[in-house]
Parts: sequence; C-alpha cells; structure tokens
Amino acid sequence: MQALIEIILPVFVLVGFGYAVAWRGILSAGTVDGLMMFTQKIAIPCLLFHAIWTLDFEGSFSIPLLMSFYSGSLTGFFAGLLGARFLFGRDWEDSVAIGFCCLFANSVLLGLAITERAYGADALDANFAIVALHSPFCYGLGITAMEIVRARAARQPNRNVPRLVLKAMFRNALVIGIVLGALFNLAGLSLAAPLSDALDMMVRTALPTALFAMGGVLFRYRPEGDMRVILFVCAVSLVLHPAITWSLGSAFALEDGAFRSAVLTAAMAPGINSYVFADMYGRARRVAASSVLLAHALCVVTVWLWLAALP
Repeated sequence: MQALIEIILPVFVLVGFGYAVAWRGILSAGTVDGLMMFTQKIAIPCLLFHAIWTLDFEGSFSIPLLMSFYSGSLTGFFAGLLGARFLFGRDWEDSVAIGFCCLFANSVLLGLAITERAYGADALDANFAIVALHSPFCYGLGITAMEIVRARAARQPNRNVPRLVLKAMFRNALVIGIVLGALFNLAGLSLAAPLSDALDMMVRTALPTALFAMGGVLFRYRPEGDMRVILFVCAVSLVLHPAITWSLGSAFALEDGAFRSAVLTAAMAPGINSYVFADMYGRARRVAASSVLLAHALCVVTVWLWLAALP
C-alpha cells in the first residue's frame, strides 16, 4: 500500500489533474494539444537527447536486458495482431493497429516517472537503454507490417516499403532526439555551458508537463464499443508483456536494477503513440483510444502489484 501511495499515485494524480482541467473546460482542447505537441516534439526529444548523450553505452546496453524486454514487445504485437484477426474478426489493417497498441508501452511518460519515483534517478540507465530503441523498433515494426498489408491489398510490390518506413521514422521527433544523442555520445561532443544549462531546464519540464497534458488528451477518449477487444489489449499490455519480460529476465539472471527497469517498463499501459499510429492510418481508432484510457486506469493497480513482486 505504501508503494501505491508514495510512488504510483502522485504520477496518476498529475495525469488526473490534467484530465480534470480538460473536463471542466479550464483549458481548451487546442491548448491541451499544444502542451502535448510541446512535450512530444520538443521537451521529450530534448530529454531523450540528453539521456542518450550522457549514457554509458558499454555499461547500460545489455543484450539480455534488451532481449527480455523486446521479446515481450514482439510477442505482444503478434498476440494483438493475430488475436484481432482470428478471435475478433477484424481485417488485417485494423489488426496491425491493434497489434501496435499491444506493442507500444508507455516507456517514457509512465515508465521513467514511476521507475524514478520507486528507485531514484540513478536507476534509470536501463530504462534509457530500452527507450533508445523503443520508438525505432515499434514504429519500424508497425509501419512495415501496415505497409505490407496495404501493398498486398492493393496488389502492389513491397519494394517501396523500406523507403516509407525510413521516411516515417526520421520524421519522428523522438527518433531524431535519440539519434542526435547517440551521435554526440559516440563522437564525444559537448555543448557550451549556456546551452547545456538551457537543455537541463527543458529536460526538467518534460515529464510533469507530458503527464499533465496526457491527462487532458485522455479526457477525449471515451471507452465505447469493442469492449472485448479493448480488454484483450489491456491484458496483453499489462500482464503478458511484463510476464514474458520477468521470465526472460530471470532466465538471463539480470542484475536487480536492470530487471526492475525492464519489468516496470513492460508493465506500462499502451502509450499515446498507439492512438497516433491508429489515427495516422485511420484504422481501429476507437479501440486504440479506449485501450489507452482504460489501460492507464487499470495500471494504477497492476503496476502496484508488479512493484510489490519485484526484488
């Protein structure tokens, strides 16, 4: 119970505050969208740039860590894809969008915030190692699957798929921040003190502003219809993914810090990018929006249970 009160609730109180502000009309939908755009296109890319720039690649990037987390992600994607197609009778394009919901955990807004509150800022290196590959991996997989499905439906060759995937990925601000951070890290580059101080100020705004804005955005996502599919997405995201990560992390004997970061990140609800992906292709938008909202509500309890079980 102490973990619920001290670690999890403050994060969700901030999300709930944003939800209440949007509900009462204190901030307009346009203002909330502006806040979310600021965090997604500026503040969080700056956070990721700074984190990857200062990350100890050799000490943080562990193949067992990444295999533990991303095996769960990949399994979740195919569980969502095949479940949507064969259990719920959705077409292939809808099924890819639903699979993406099961794939894209909220690794930044919730994963970083909850891990930091639970174990301190020094415990985030493994989180950042996961986050560094998260957007490229998830968008690369999701876009590739969707473009293959669409090309087959239109009886077109698949040779244009790599170009479409690369174009979409390198228009993503999160990917750009990660890539620039890696380049600065590998090249040993530094910033002048005023620029570095300004970057630090921007980084400190990223998570609280993003959590508040996420609450405002979630206000618009009413759970309606498709409840069996939505609950299936929640089960895959909140139970299957962290269970696989736990099992593999135990098999690989991950050290406690990396193990905790991997399991907690895997246990996060689908991120807002799940809806962004569905909206980008105009497929399964209601399922994506409702899954994001319901899973965030449920993970108040499920994350508490995972935290209680972690070493």
